[in-house]
Amino acid sequence: MDFGALETVVANSAFIAARGSIDGSGGPSSRDRRYLARLKLPPLSKCEGLRESLDLDFPSVCSEQPIGKRLFQQFLRADERHVPALGLWKDVEDYDLADDDLRPQKAQAIWAEYLDPQAKLFCSFLDEGTVARAREGPVAGEDGPFQPLLQATLEHLSRAPFQEFLGSLHFLRFLQWKWLEAQPMGEDWFLDFRVLGRGGFGEVSACQMKASGKMYACKKLNKKRLKKRKGYQVGSRGRQVGGWAGPPCGAPASALGGMSILCTLSVQVSLSARLPSPGWRGL
Repeated sequence: MDFGALETVVANSAFIAARGSIDGSGGPSSRDRRYLARLKLPPLSKCEGLRESLDLDFPSVCSEQPIGKRLFQQFLRADERHVPALGLWKDVEDYDLADDDLRPQKAQAIWAEYLDPQAKLFCSFLDEGTVARAREGPVAGEDGPFQPLLQATLEHLSRAPFQEFLGSLHFLRFLQWKWLEAQPMGEDWFLDFRVLGRGGFGEVSACQMKASGKMYACKKLNKKRLKKRKGYQVGSRGRQVGGWAGPPCGAPASALGGMSILCTLSVQVSLSARLPSPGWRGL
């Protein structure tokens, strides 16, 4: 009997079964309650001290960190005064990511919804000079025609709206997430299934997070090979990519390492998606 082939069949079957829960909806059987309980947000009393240690300027909290940006936008959505600025912010970002054939339609919608004085969501905080620059089109160094509007919108939101956010429940939830992000996470949080491929510095295997049931590709780099072939720059680059991918990749990417192996994680379902710009930090 070919035991090697049998092991391959078993590994493939387990991998396919685990892939059924790649979106975290595979049911309780794919999750470990002990680890899931450790992902619960802490009491607010544990997080108040983070106010003194975190970088709480507007770009860091509301632009560079996806969880901070999401909570800030939820805060803006709950206040009618800030809804026009929020809508313009999101629609300009949507325009920048849209295909070329869809951009004229989206541009027309932005002008009609946010820049027409008669519109319900008219952005009165924008001065005429900024709007005129947007009408003239992009200049050298700008990514699109609406970049002046986006910069003016973010500058407006970084003042009074951001100060209001720092005193809101949404900001307290942000502190809870930052506390959770700082908690250690080791290789015991993940269950290995099978090797997906091998390369010069190590191998890539499929693994499943016990707490959520989601599947990840785990890149395992052999430290001896990295040192021998001077490949630590490649390893650090992989950890950067893991950090850009967002939660829960950022924290484990730097934590999953032993005496001989350095690990980085990436969500399998998102491998073909666009990665955020380099420099995003944390959750």
